Amino acid sequence: MELQQLHKLFLSCDSFTTDTRKIQKNALFFALQGDRFDANTFAEEALHKGASFVIIDNPEYFIDDRTILVTDTLKTLQDLAKFHRNYLKLPVIALTGSNGKTTTKELINAVLGEKYNVKATIGNLNNHIGVPLTLLSFDQSTEIGIVEMGANHQKEIEFLCEIAQPDYGYITNFGKAHLEGFGGFEGVIKGKSEMYHFLKSHSKKVFINLDDSIQVEKCVSIANYTFSNKDQNAAVFISNIEANPFVSVTYKQAEIESHLVGIYNATNIIAAIAIGHYFKVSDALIKKAIENYNPTNNRSQLSEKDSNHLILDAYNANPSSMKVALENFIQLNEPNKIAFLGDMFELGAESFAEHKAIIESLKKETTISFYFIGLEFYKCKVIRENFNFFATFEDLKEVLSATKFEHKYILIKGSRGMALERIVALL
Repeated sequence: MELQQLHKLFLSCDSFTTDTRKIQKNALFFALQGDRFDANTFAEEALHKGASFVIIDNPEYFIDDRTILVTDTLKTLQDLAKFHRNYLKLPVIALTGSNGKTTTKELINAVLGEKYNVKATIGNLNNHIGVPLTLLSFDQSTEIGIVEMGANHQKEIEFLCEIAQPDYGYITNFGKAHLEGFGGFEGVIKGKSEMYHFLKSHSKKVFINLDDSIQVEKCVSIANYTFSNKDQNAAVFISNIEANPFVSVTYKQAEIESHLVGIYNATNIIAAIAIGHYFKVSDALIKKAIENYNPTNNRSQLSEKDSNHLILDAYNANPSSMKVALENFIQLNEPNKIAFLGDMFELGAESFAEHKAIIESLKKETTISFYFIGLEFYKCKVIRENFNFFATFEDLKEVLSATKFEHKYILIKGSRGMALERIVALL
């Protein structure tokens, strides 16, 4: 079937999915193959559940004319997404970076949503499957699309840009994330900068944080729109930033108070202000959107449990995000502080050195109790009165079950695989 014909069929369906558990009547089902599953085997089930058509790439599971046989279902999904994106001709903003992608995406979505019908990546569906699914969720009513792009190796952002064809791009930062896949920090810069190369070669526009020297260096000769907390010549200038513990910024003499903790979130907020300003969202609506945004999914959430205050930042971690989270926590003018820190994944040969560096940086903090969880931190174990090391979560759980914390400020930070949000139930 030609791509144009397939697109017409896609438009005739009420929904689409890659998951038979989410099949609705008149849905289009993409049977993807993975390392541990083959959705071709669910083609007949999808039709029984109400799907109008199923796209498969294994002829053994062909059923009838409701079955569309292709060479590669994943490639078909990606090609269809690109075709659909070009069919709609709407402005698309692409977003990547080592830290803060999802929070920044949600803030931009909230700001632009005050004026436009916006659709954005749901959750962290930001890979070679998630980006096509995001693009296919856009429809004729969508006025602006926001596409988050994640990557852990070279050429991935380049590939995702070819699918999404963004008109605008923003890289939150360049940090020590996925060092193993990218081949070190310089590899991170190179890999993330693939977005800049796409935007430049297609005469598109980039949003630049002038306070980030790497962004400035990599965006020479690319059409841009700038923001800054230091350079008053930027298109959007933020005159003041505070975090006590919630982040607030001052824009045009007006204070904008967020529900985000951590001074590192200030840049995410400023980026959303700048992009909102570029798309002519009024200052009042920008302020309203940011002040009404509440973080979810274990990202910079401040909550209370009994007499304790919790900063839950357990969605993910890498050396860069761990460093800024700790810096923010340390500067909080609160007594009785405890930090639960979990292993940082995908660091490859740099893992031992990066975990050790975190520990070394905390040796001078004698008034905070630190709990390090995971084998990587455990390999760097040192004896200090306020340092506690646990090779596994179960080891920590045993100790916490016999411990009662009261009137504490508690930070919980670790990689997704550590699932440190489980600590909350033990406090």
